[in-house]
Amino acid sequence: MVQTAVLLIVEPIFEADLQDEQYAYREGRSALDAVYAVSEYLQQGYREVVDADLSGYFDSIPHAELLQCVARRISDKALLHLLKQWLVAPVEETDRRGRVQRTTRNKDEHRGTPQGAPISPLLANLYMRRFVLGWKTLGHQDRFQARLVNYADDFVIVCRYRAENALEAMRGMMQRLKLTVNETKTHVCRMFKGSFDFLGYTFGRMYSRRSGHAYQGVRPSRKKVQRVCHEINDLVRKLPTFARPEAVVHQVNQVLRGWTNYFSYGTVSPAYRAVHQHAVHRVRQWLQRKFKLRGRGISQFPDEHLQQVLGLFNPTTLRSNFSHANRANSGPRAGHRGDSRGPRETRPSGSMSGE
Repeated sequence: MVQTAVLLIVEPIFEADLQDEQYAYREGRSALDAVYAVSEYLQQGYREVVDADLSGYFDSIPHAELLQCVARRISDKALLHLLKQWLVAPVEETDRRGRVQRTTRNKDEHRGTPQGAPISPLLANLYMRRFVLGWKTLGHQDRFQARLVNYADDFVIVCRYRAENALEAMRGMMQRLKLTVNETKTHVCRMFKGSFDFLGYTFGRMYSRRSGHAYQGVRPSRKKVQRVCHEINDLVRKLPTFARPEAVVHQVNQVLRGWTNYFSYGTVSPAYRAVHQHAVHRVRQWLQRKFKLRGRGISQFPDEHLQQVLGLFNPTTLRSNFSHANRANSGPRAGHRGDSRGPRETRPSGSMSGE
């Protein structure tokens, strides 16, 4: 409660300092805004990408440098002391055997923000601002024609050329900031032949199912499609057979709607079909188990019955609603907004014919 009260006071103060390239934990901004920004840069000719990853960013933020960032705007010694106490507070965890263990890693190593604390997202944004602002101040943005897009500890650097030089410059800056680059997950991607993932989306060359033409596009990543399918598996497996079919479908619908609300930009139809088919299959399996039926259950529970009678949500009837027109009209700081008509699929401007 105390951290939330402090956050309400200091967040507007630091909001004025945060850079336009930062999209996480800010009012009026969302992860989809960051996805859209990357897509727009790629369409504008930034075809080399540094796909970067930091090792344990939240656990690596040095306390002394972080408090310097805070002290730039806050001079109240009592509040600064309170923030420092939160940074070094011990953490109690309960293991599987029920034993309580207290750790003081943050205090011992003088680094890291308290996990799950209301103040942590703001502190993480504040320290990442050093890198984002330094990138422009040191001239890397103009020297390499490289733009940053940052969301929490995830960021990409989109370049017109010389991406390897941008990568080396980024490594040097992270070393000065006492942060560690995960070399196994950091690489340079050239869009004419490669692809990369960012915030659950895959950016790269795609091909139209109708014409076979190639286009530069964005789609939900394969990992995220597999993850939601596993989530549906776990959900249906745990539901007892004495439950009402409508109740089971309602819970599956919550998963589907939550997933499609976020994955609603770019070429979404193939992912929607895969997720829908998997949901239909799992619900049919549960119905067969409930009524002790043999076979695949297609004749007993056709698609029309699942959708019209039980009300199973079908994402393939939707299209992406994060269109370029909506984004332009909502202003540069606006987040993702839906409408009553549901999502409609869009493809980045300048791309060839889509699906």
